Amino acid sequence: MLQIKSLTIEHRRDLRVILENFNLVLNTGDKAVIVGEEGNGKSTLLKWIFDPALVADYAECRGERILGAERLAYLPQELPDALKEKSVYEFFSATDAFFDCSPKELSALAARFRLSPEFFYGEQRMDTLSGGEKVKAQLLRIFLERPTVLLLDEPSNDLDLATLELLESLINEWEGMVLFTSHDETLIERTATVVIHLEQLKRKSESRYAVVRDSYLRYRQQRAELFARKTQQAENERKEKKLRDEKYARLYNSVERALSSVSRQAPGEGKNLKDKMHVVKAMGKRFEKEDAEMTEMPEEEAIFFRLGGEAAVMPQGKTVIDYVLAELKTPDGERLLARDIRLKLRGPEKLCIIGENGAGKTSLLRRIAADLLARADLRAQYMPQNYNDLLELGRTPVDFLDSSGDKAVRTKIRTYLGALKFTAEEMDHPIRELSGGQKAKVLLLKMSLSDANVLILDEPTRNFSPLSGPVIRSLLAAFPGAVISISHDRKYIDEVCTRVLRLTETGLVPAPEFGKQN
Repeated sequence: MLQIKSLTIEHRRDLRVILENFNLVLNTGDKAVIVGEEGNGKSTLLKWIFDPALVADYAECRGERILGAERLAYLPQELPDALKEKSVYEFFSATDAFFDCSPKELSALAARFRLSPEFFYGEQRMDTLSGGEKVKAQLLRIFLERPTVLLLDEPSNDLDLATLELLESLINEWEGMVLFTSHDETLIERTATVVIHLEQLKRKSESRYAVVRDSYLRYRQQRAELFARKTQQAENERKEKKLRDEKYARLYNSVERALSSVSRQAPGEGKNLKDKMHVVKAMGKRFEKEDAEMTEMPEEEAIFFRLGGEAAVMPQGKTVIDYVLAELKTPDGERLLARDIRLKLRGPEKLCIIGENGAGKTSLLRRIAADLLARADLRAQYMPQNYNDLLELGRTPVDFLDSSGDKAVRTKIRTYLGALKFTAEEMDHPIRELSGGQKAKVLLLKMSLSDANVLILDEPTRNFSPLSGPVIRSLLAAFPGAVISISHDRKYIDEVCTRVLRLTETGLVPAPEFGKQN
C-alpha cells in the first residue's frame, strides 16, 4: 500500500499553493493517472512521492508518505543531466540489477522492447539517442530493478506506435501499483482505473483535487455532465437574480421618491413610508446573503487563441514542398538511416510522419524546417521536439514574445497568456521555470502572433495535458495553412492529419493502416 496524508505543496517563489491537504491511498493493482492543466503540479507530486529532495529547491512541502515495504521506481519527464554523458552500457551498469540478470533474461527483455540484446552494451552516449530510445532505456532499467510501484512522468513521450501499445500492455499487466502522467489520451483511456485530477482555480489562487476510482472516459463524461448542469444552474440563478434585482430597484426607488415628497403635515404617512423603507432595506440584505450562496459559474478547463487568420490561408494548388534527399544519416554522419526520400505537399494539407524510434524522423524534419524557413514565398514556423532549441530560457515569456517594448503589444501578450492560464507571476518567471506544457503554449502563441501559413511541428501534443489536448487538436485542425508534423499521438493523427507517411530505410511510404492517403 502507498499512502499520502495531508500533503500541502507551496511554490517557494510566488507562494502559490499547488496542492492543499492532499490525501491518497493506492493499493496493489491500481493504475492511477494524474491529470490537470499544464503547470498544476503533476510532475512535482510524482517527484515528491519518489524523493522529497527532488522538489526541495522550489517547493515547500508538508505531509506524510507511507511506503511500507513498497519499492519505488521513477521515470522522469526528461533524462537527468547527470546521465546524458554516460554511455548506454554505463547507464545500465550503474544498477546492480543489470549484473543479476542472465543473458537470456536480458535478451527476452530487449526483444519485448523491440531492441537488440546488444543495446545494453552500446557505447553510444545517452544524449545522442532518439527521444523514444531514451524512454525505452530508462524503462528497461526500471524493469531490471523489479520495483513494486512505478512512478512514470510522461512515459508515452516520443514512443513510436508499436512501443505505445507495448507500454499499454506493460501497465495493464503490472501486478503492483502504477502512478503516471501522460498526454496520450488513448493510453489513459485504455489503462487508468483511478483518476487523480489536480486543479488550480480563480487565477491559480485556489487549489482543488479529486480522486475518482473509475475509468478516464467515464470520469470525463460524468464531469462534463456535471459541468453542464452547474453551468445551466448558475445561468438560471443569474437570470432570476437580474429579474429580482430589477424588481427590487423599482420598489426601492418608488419608496425613496415617496419619502422625499411626503409632506411634513402628514406625519402618519411619513412613518409608514419609513417603516416600508426599513422592510425594503432588510429585503436587500437578505438578497445579498442569497447572492453569496449562488452556484459558482464553473471555470473552463482551457482557453486558447485562434491559430492563423486570413494571412495563413494556403491556396489549394500551391506547392508547399517538393523535397528530395538521397541519403539521411545520423547527425554524426556515421550511420545511414534512410535513402531515396521524396516528399511533395500541396495546399493546406496536414501531413504526419510516423516511424520507429531511431528511424530519423526528427533529423529529417530539421532538414525540412531549414529548407522551408529559408523560403521567401512561405511564412513558416518551427516547433522542435526540444523546446530549448528555440526558447531563451533566461527570458520571461513576455520578453521572449515581444522585444519591442511597446506597451500596447505587451498588454496584448499578457492578455493572451492570461487566457492560457498563466498567472501574472508566471508571466514574469524565467522560461526555464515553466512546465513542459507551458513552454509549448509559449511557442504556440509565438506561432499565433506571426502570420505563418506553414507549421512544422515535432510531436506538437507531447507536453499538453489530456484536458488541453482536445482544444489543441481542434486548433490545429482548423489552421488554414499547411502542417508538416511528426507524431505518435493517435488522436492527433485521427483528428488533425489528412495524410500519414511512414519513414523507413527506403524512404517515405504510405501508412495504409490510417486510411489517409489523399
